[in-house]
Amino acid sequence: MKSLMEDIKTGQFRPVYLLYGEEAYLKNQYKKRLRDAILTEGDEMNYSAWSGKGIDVKQVIEQAETMPFFAERRLILIEESGFFKNACPELADYLPQMPSETILLFVESEVDKRQKMFKKVKELGHVVEMGRQNERTLTAWVSGKIRKEGKTIDPGALALFFQKIGDDMEHISHELDKLLAYTLEQSSITAADVEAVCTETLENRIFEMINAMIQKQQRRALDLYYDLLALKEPPMRILFLIARQFNQMLVMKDLREQGLDNKAIASRLGANPYAVKATLAQASHFSSDVLQQTLTECVEAETAVKTGRMSDQMAVELQIVKISEKDAQ
Repeated sequence: MKSLMEDIKTGQFRPVYLLYGEEAYLKNQYKKRLRDAILTEGDEMNYSAWSGKGIDVKQVIEQAETMPFFAERRLILIEESGFFKNACPELADYLPQMPSETILLFVESEVDKRQKMFKKVKELGHVVEMGRQNERTLTAWVSGKIRKEGKTIDPGALALFFQKIGDDMEHISHELDKLLAYTLEQSSITAADVEAVCTETLENRIFEMINAMIQKQQRRALDLYYDLLALKEPPMRILFLIARQFNQMLVMKDLREQGLDNKAIASRLGANPYAVKATLAQASHFSSDVLQQTLTECVEAETAVKTGRMSDQMAVELQIVKISEKDAQ
């Protein structure tokens, strides 16, 4: 990312760029920064964009061969093309011959580093991976935005914010804007402010439901389930997320038993460190055998629904009841 920022700062651009990874917020931010740096404001004549599978490579090449109109450069943006997952030899072979006035910017979610396109872009330009950011980076980013507004946030409130919001930067940015607007007249942000205004992700609602099950608060767990149904969440997706959380507990419990600390587990799994800490706390209430048994029961519930032996809503209700009645160890 440092090399990308250097190009933007100096105005010395490579012929081709590839931004890839699962962090959409960063990809969108740097896509905009590159466009603003490469083209003058409002220049639509020298900007072309393609998106999705089935892009006609010949049309892209024809556009790349077109000289810029009263400008130094032409920018072509190609998003989620699949060119870096499936072979695209025609475009890979063309890149070294592309006019110096043309710049190609690829934005992709997934790439195959073995493909010729990836290797050619890496050779001729800059390849930048934009994955989920770690706890330290996200904390510094959010804290910086809060300080910029002349406010402070206590550590407990910040931890709660990340616990509720997760580590998706787009969602963090949106929820932080809401939080700052809500506390407009305040100099500090508290946990009560976070609780009042920040919207939990579906995953965090599932997390809260499982906490209720662990505490044998069956009525509360079912109420949370009915709330999700009222929000039009499909029962089978809820079951999937319950099973995924129990699988995370099992995996993290195993890694902890191998001697890894929270930071190492988060790094190994590419997970939010706040979520690792909370998930390990949940896992501590169960033995590995009970966690594995619960996963098996979730699979059996899914099978019962698919074979028509039980309705989807009832299948999830029964799982919630079963888990709520389990002995901790």
